[in-house]
Parts: sequence; C-alpha cells; structure tokens
Amino acid sequence: MSKFDSYFLMKTEEVPDYVREKLSFFDTDAALECKEIGDGNLNYVFRVKDIVSGTSIIVKQAGEALRISADMHISTDRGRIEAKILGIQELYAPGLVPKVYLYDGTMCAMIMEDMTGHTMMRTGLLNHEIYPEFAEHVTTFLVNSLLRTTDVVMNHKEKKELVKSFINPDLCEISEDLVYSEPFIDFNHRNNVFPPNEAFVRKELYEDVALHLEAAKLKFDFMNNAQSLIHGDLHTGSVFINKEHTFIFDPEFAFYGPMGYDIGNVVANMFFAWCHGDATIEDKEEKEQFCGWCLSVIEKVIDLFIEKYNQVFDEYATEIMAKVPGFKEWYLEGILSDTAGVAGLESIRRIVGMANVIDITTISDEDKRARAEKIVITLAKNYIMNRKNFRQGTDYINAIKEAIGKFEA
Repeated sequence: MSKFDSYFLMKTEEVPDYVREKLSFFDTDAALECKEIGDGNLNYVFRVKDIVSGTSIIVKQAGEALRISADMHISTDRGRIEAKILGIQELYAPGLVPKVYLYDGTMCAMIMEDMTGHTMMRTGLLNHEIYPEFAEHVTTFLVNSLLRTTDVVMNHKEKKELVKSFINPDLCEISEDLVYSEPFIDFNHRNNVFPPNEAFVRKELYEDVALHLEAAKLKFDFMNNAQSLIHGDLHTGSVFINKEHTFIFDPEFAFYGPMGYDIGNVVANMFFAWCHGDATIEDKEEKEQFCGWCLSVIEKVIDLFIEKYNQVFDEYATEIMAKVPGFKEWYLEGILSDTAGVAGLESIRRIVGMANVIDITTISDEDKRARAEKIVITLAKNYIMNRKNFRQGTDYINAIKEAIGKFEA
C-alpha cells in the first residue's frame, strides 16, 4: 500500500519519494532535492534534481482548483490530455516537445524531461533576447502537429477517435469565456482594465456592437470546428528556448479546434514582446534590433507556415477530395482568416481580460503602457474585423505600422 494510491496535492518534500516509487530515473542512493518552479495559473510544477550529478526531471501535477482563483474548479483529466498530446506532437514534430516518461492517472501527475539549458521564452523576451531560430522551429511544429492531425491527412475514423479522446470541456470553457466573451462584454465582471484606458476600452470594446458580432462568429467556430488537434494555449510562456533549439510544452488546453487558434496566439504574443521592447529599451540601436526582430518573426511565422503547409499538404494528404484542384488553397484561406481573428482576440484579452500579460503590465511608465495598450487594441480590431485580408506576412506588418502610427509617441 502506497500513499500515492489515491489522489492528493503533493507538497515539495513529498515529490522525490513519488519519483523514486514511480520511475527508475535516479540511482537508488542519489541525494535528491526538489523545488516548486511553476508560475502558471493551473498546475504545480516541481524540479527534482540529483545534487551530485545535476541530473534532473520534472513532475507536473494537476490541482483541482485554479491557482489564480480557488473558486474556479476544473477537471484534473487535463493532465492525461497533456501527456497524450505531447506523445502525438513528438511523433509529428520530433525534438520540439519534451519527452514524457510517465503519466499517473491516480495522482494526475506527469513525469517528463527537464528542459535544461533553455529559458522560458517570455522571460527571455522581457530581457530583450533574440532567438534567431524561433520562427523556423515554431512553424515546423505548427504545420506538422496541426495539418497532420486533420481529415486532410488522417484516417477519418482514427481522427474521430482522437476527437473523442481530447474533449476538454472545462479548459475550453475557460477559453470561451476569457478569450471570446468577457473582453467584449465583461459579463462576469472579472476584466482587469488599466485605469487610464477605461474610457478607450469602453468605446472601442464594450460599445462596439459590430466587433461583438465578429467575436461571436469566431467563438462559435472555436466551439464547433473540430479541424485539428491544437495546442490551445501557445503563448511565449509555453515555449522553452535557447539560441539553437526550441521546446513547445504545456498543451493542457489541447482539443480538436481551428488550426488558426495556435498560429494566431504566436502572432499576438510576439507583438506583446515588441510593445515591451518599444516602451522599455533606452538605447536606440538595441531597440531597433530587438523590435525589428519581433516584427520579422511575425512576418516569417505567416510566410513560413504557408510555405511549409503547401509542402506537407502535397506530401501527406490522403483524403481524395482534398486533392481536388483549388481545395488546398481554399482550406488555407480559412486557416489564415482564423489566424488573424485569433491574433486579435488573444491581443484584446491579454490587455483587458482576467489574465493580463506581463509584457504589458511590467511597463512602468503609465503613459507608455497606456499607449502600448491602445496600439494593441487598435491592431487587434483590425485583425478581427478584416481577417479575410490577412493573407501574408506583409499584411501583418502593414497593419502594425498603421496602428503604431495612430499613437506616435
């Protein structure tokens, strides 16, 4: 009989015993230390390390309540979903996700590879680090993990079994509320609006009924378009990175949804990095270098995705009707429209929603922060309202320059 035979939320000092019992990863006489390193909103993340050899491993346990709100309870089944999708993503995009060594359904805990030598990307971006391989790596991940889990490539029955396996109602509800609804109508009264921008937010978001209609259309697409096995929360806090390599992790929001959701999240979060750099870097040359790189990533993410999409489609498509002339192009147009729409939704919700983004909230100069938020909201509305016009990387760059121009410092 083991103490780990029934679920409880582990304390730091209990995790090394858990690892020893579940996995022969460390030597039996190894001296282990454990630290809780999680900074997310949902889970508890522990690093267990051999003090002598330096070898380490990660234990991630799903709690029954959100760390940001004890009143919000969600299913711990998200741990199973995360472990399973990491295995699928490793199959389609090898080397770009951490390896899973074990998933324990009783303790709702996963033991996985420690991404040593890598930094959480959002942390690196806040320090204005440049990652030259990111656009290449993330687009390889996106195209392969997304397109190859659609009906274009997969056996339809196999895909439908995955749809069933990845039904994720609790975490989808969080996205449906926090991304698609509350930023526009604040019906739960949980929005966090920066006081200097209250009037701007009221006019541009709360009172714009045409914008509400487009958000509603996108919400129903999110809820009903079981297109692809998406990551579901692909922001820069879900990436561990260095100059040469990229790990994408934390896919507990995974389910079968529209492909553009993941791509749009990457676009939006790279612009948050631009905003932080633009507002906080004093040296002109350094600012131009970092902010220029951020914009180049946005452009490359779109253009490289299109290039790789065409290659993967041609190589792996199995559905006979998907090979009808013109279908590949039509299918891509839908993905690109969703991408722009989601880039707008993610941008807005991270400015006014319940979970603000640290890239913006750490801008200490109130005037600069207010300006950054106005740029993001203005740009986001363009993405959403004109999403069918965003078909290549330069469309994003032009829209960004237009939004910036409206609020010249």
